[in-house]
Amino acid sequence: MTSLLKKSASKVGSRNLDESSTVEDANARIIELRASIGTLTGRLDQFADDACLRRYLRARNWNIKKAEKMLKDTLAWRESYKPEDIRWSDIAGESETGKIYRASIKDKNGHTVLVMHPGRQNTSNPEMQIKQLVYFLENAVLNLPEGQEQMIWLIDFKGWSMKKSTPIGLARETANILQNHYPERLHVAVLYNPPRLFEAFWTIVKPFLDPKTFRKVKFVYSKNAESQKILSELFEENATKTIFEDPNDYTHEDYAKLMQEDDKKSALYWKGAGEAKTGAEPAADVQSKAADISEAASLKTEEGAAVNDAPASAPESLAPVAPAPVATPVVAPVS
Repeated sequence: MTSLLKKSASKVGSRNLDESSTVEDANARIIELRASIGTLTGRLDQFADDACLRRYLRARNWNIKKAEKMLKDTLAWRESYKPEDIRWSDIAGESETGKIYRASIKDKNGHTVLVMHPGRQNTSNPEMQIKQLVYFLENAVLNLPEGQEQMIWLIDFKGWSMKKSTPIGLARETANILQNHYPERLHVAVLYNPPRLFEAFWTIVKPFLDPKTFRKVKFVYSKNAESQKILSELFEENATKTIFEDPNDYTHEDYAKLMQEDDKKSALYWKGAGEAKTGAEPAADVQSKAADISEAASLKTEEGAAVNDAPASAPESLAPVAPAPVATPVVAPVS
């Protein structure tokens, strides 16, 4: 536990000096990236706004060629998988135990919060588990407040056991989706009270994680005051108490009503009306431009010097990998 805590001690959500040096430089790269992906129509055009392109550039350290490949892969995936068309009725059975849900709280900075309880695994169909995860990623993005682009993951290991560990195939597909199709959407992922056995698995899987994602994973233990500071930095006092301590933190019937209303918002947004998130992306775009100036390091050096932060091979999940029944995908999420 001590070694994991040391690696979680850096400031939560701290940014890396890998931004474009000026707004003008950033905008020029966005224009070049847009030209490289060609003309888009319909939902893909709506998806690939300037804020989206900026996130993909950030994920690839403002390397246009690498961002182009990453974005084109996502566009092809979205056109095929159609994540925006997934509805609550499609994944309601997966969600009966509350193994994944969007919390009613936000952190001090307004980040949407996704809660995961891998110990509540209730199904064994990997395709449906992926669909549930994608649904909640889309839902978390839909519910981001104005001026915010990122979410927080709270992963509670209460009730987890080896029998509920994630098979390698599902872990690989999960991490691929998270890191490559939702880049720069994660603020921080908190792993709460992972058992000692998890440390060995973490050592195995961390080399497969994107470096940016790796730096956003924080280990928190209820009996370790130092690690608890991570939560206090993120949330108001007792804000997460129900999530981590109340076994009845989730009521399926009530939550279903909330998600059905969100499905209506999603349908409206992707229809192109825009009412579902009026002003949210432009505000986030402004916030991103400010970050480009205040926290950036110049990329006036050779483009080829940009570090390729993509995993050397297909990434794996943060959840332990073992030949066990399929379980909730628990991974270090999207950077």
